[in-house]
Amino acid sequence: MSLSYWEIKTWFSNVDYTIVGSGIVGLSCAIQLKYKYPKANVLVLERGVLPQGASTKNAGFACFGSLSEILDDLKTHTEEEVFKIVKKRKEGLDLLRRNLSDSNIDYKQFGGFELFNCDDDELFEECLSHRETINKLLKPIFKESVYSIKSNIFEFQNIKPKYLLNQFEGQIDTGKMMQALLSKAQSNGIRILNSITVEDFVGTNTHVEIITNYFNFKTNKLCITTNGFAKQLLDEEVKPARAQVLITKPIDKLLIKGTFHLDRGYYYFRNIDNRVLFGGGRNLDFKGEETTDMIETKRIQDKLEDLLKTVILPDKPFEVDYRWSGIMGIGNQKKPIVKQVSNHVYCGVRLGGMGVAIGSSVGVDLANLLD
Repeated sequence: MSLSYWEIKTWFSNVDYTIVGSGIVGLSCAIQLKYKYPKANVLVLERGVLPQGASTKNAGFACFGSLSEILDDLKTHTEEEVFKIVKKRKEGLDLLRRNLSDSNIDYKQFGGFELFNCDDDELFEECLSHRETINKLLKPIFKESVYSIKSNIFEFQNIKPKYLLNQFEGQIDTGKMMQALLSKAQSNGIRILNSITVEDFVGTNTHVEIITNYFNFKTNKLCITTNGFAKQLLDEEVKPARAQVLITKPIDKLLIKGTFHLDRGYYYFRNIDNRVLFGGGRNLDFKGEETTDMIETKRIQDKLEDLLKTVILPDKPFEVDYRWSGIMGIGNQKKPIVKQVSNHVYCGVRLGGMGVAIGSSVGVDLANLLD
């Protein structure tokens, strides 16, 4: 496609910073760059009509990690590393709430509950025996004990009668969050172009030439924030992980209130608009879900419906209203990759399924790498 003089002059001349990906990280990076350099020309390119990947597909959990997840992390990370991971998540969520306001993202702190299968005695006892140790580890961050033991007040079935509550966990409206981020970016003079796929880039000593599906142009600096899709442009230790989700039609007198984790966090659900949003099942087919194909599979969707019937809504009829999938970026380490890749190219990827919690701070950290 040939660009007109007006298009080149208005959108693609003297571009200081180009950001690939208009998710939480990309928009947060763009906004921070505008704060630092008000006169800078900041351009965001997005391959989808809406932000693709996970930013508009996630379940809206404002979480820091269930107790079983933290215990699992301690098997591959030091206590200091785990402390820093949780602290980063808390600070990132605080930043998101300050930047957009609780009302604009519909933030509600109903707490997060970890449920345990009836036959999972070993994991349940491990969590109970280490609860106070983890509370002590995290107390400098939250100033109070994080995890407590609660009874099954939501009438779930086929789980243990006690579960763990994280009193600091909350939930947001993902759509409202992204709408607020987009509005803030645009109000700061940041240009956002959708349906543009960056196919390649070529760096020189002075600039980066960006090659898209429609046109090529030059930018002074390039930031890649495509997370689960990062391998398409970068050689970094990050791989895609698909997360499948469904949501029911409204349910009369729904008791569920909060965010819930089941089976080591491989399943997760919450209330929203008198509905149950339920996702997970990646553990049924790890290799198959290591993909960027945004489709749903019968095996996982059937399992989600079965758990709705047998555990979450055992005595209530329900109908599934929508199904979708999103793509996370994961790796062997929980720490995100925020670095300079080459002379004028930078990246902020591998959010490990914690984009809501750390996306804002990763975006700011990325912007602060640039000059």
